[in-house]
Amino acid sequence: MPEAAKVLIIMGSDSDLSVMEEAKKALSELGVRSKMAIASAHRTPQKVVNLVKEAEKDGVQVIIAGAGYAAHLAGAVAAQTILPVIGVPLEGSSLSGLDSLLSTVQMPAGVPVATVAVGKAGAKNAGILAAEILAVADEDVAVALKEYRKRMAKIVEEKDRGLK
Repeated sequence: MPEAAKVLIIMGSDSDLSVMEEAKKALSELGVRSKMAIASAHRTPQKVVNLVKEAEKDGVQVIIAGAGYAAHLAGAVAAQTILPVIGVPLEGSSLSGLDSLLSTVQMPAGVPVATVAVGKAGAKNAGILAAEILAVADEDVAVALKEYRKRMAKIVEEKDRGLK
């Protein structure tokens, strides 16, 4: 039987997939299983509730939610669970993601959502942040993160040497 996913990645629309795949890639690189779903806070609110409840039963430990425009998905998820929720604001509207960023980061007291940058870099960071949360209790993930950081430093040093 395969290991259960530790992270659920939810996006509001299939148009968000190319961005949210960055979170999945980051998690995969760190050895963390994840699963993805499409559910809208506005168009399929009951599906959002059901996904969150199923995730809790299935042992998911962190949820990443990405949405554009009004971007209520992360907040709608956080309202249904005490699991850590990471919001990824997405571009899409004429405001280039500013609306999504403000909707995601401005949660009322008592229902927090960790919020990362807008777009692909934010989605990648959401995956890494989810792994960091898991690493508190999972030594394998902690080791993978330390190795990841070493690889990042090595790349920077190689680029610096290339300038000389």
